[in-house]
Amino acid sequence: MLKRRIIPCLDIKDGRTVKGVNFVGIKDAGDPIDLAKVYAQQGADELVFLDITATIEKRATLIELVKKIAAEINIPFTVGGGISSLEDAAKLITAGADKISVNSSAVKNPALIKEIADKFGSQCTVVAIDTKFVDDEWMVFVHGGRTMTQLKTLEWAKKVNDLGAGEILLTSMNNDGTKNGFALDITSQVCDSVNIPVIASGGAGSKEHFLELFNTKISAGLAASIFHYAEISVPELKDYLINQNVAIRK
Repeated sequence: MLKRRIIPCLDIKDGRTVKGVNFVGIKDAGDPIDLAKVYAQQGADELVFLDITATIEKRATLIELVKKIAAEINIPFTVGGGISSLEDAAKLITAGADKISVNSSAVKNPALIKEIADKFGSQCTVVAIDTKFVDDEWMVFVHGGRTMTQLKTLEWAKKVNDLGAGEILLTSMNNDGTKNGFALDITSQVCDSVNIPVIASGGAGSKEHFLELFNTKISAGLAASIFHYAEISVPELKDYLINQNVAIRK
């Protein structure tokens, strides 16, 4: 088993880091450049930047902000939000992104996954899946969680795997921001259904939640508010997991 990764996430709205609960009730969480620098210094394994309103506002990702953050950090940097073409992806790679995350645009045009993977490599191609448990089924949502599709989460995960994605970022909308723990059921199912790394997002509220998560086949745990509001620091979390015999990057 590869060492598990701890990944802070910067949800960006109007140039600021924000956080909500179940994708609503958005509150300010600080300056994204300052937070990015702190996380890199603390030993975060990677950083994810999601421009959460780019798609719904029909605009491109905040490239200048991506450039500023990339210039300040020395860890892998994934950027998503508003990426609808190979050209959009190329601009962000040029701006300093190491990986590109697509979500709504991949559902609308699955061929985009293969295009990005063919051009930049699967290792640069992340597909974000926002999922919600509806009528006894985990379904895929798009447009920042506003729109339910007819795609079942497991079927979509398998398809993006086959199209050349190098990683899946799986967010449970039911768990997002609740701090009640990750959605271990759908997380385990997705991990068992694909042969690429999966990042779990949504629900982290304690160090124990990460320990529970890393008892599945998950590759990484992503969190936002517990880090942004200094409830748990990255070093503190890593020390705890190491003491629990989890293979973690120090």
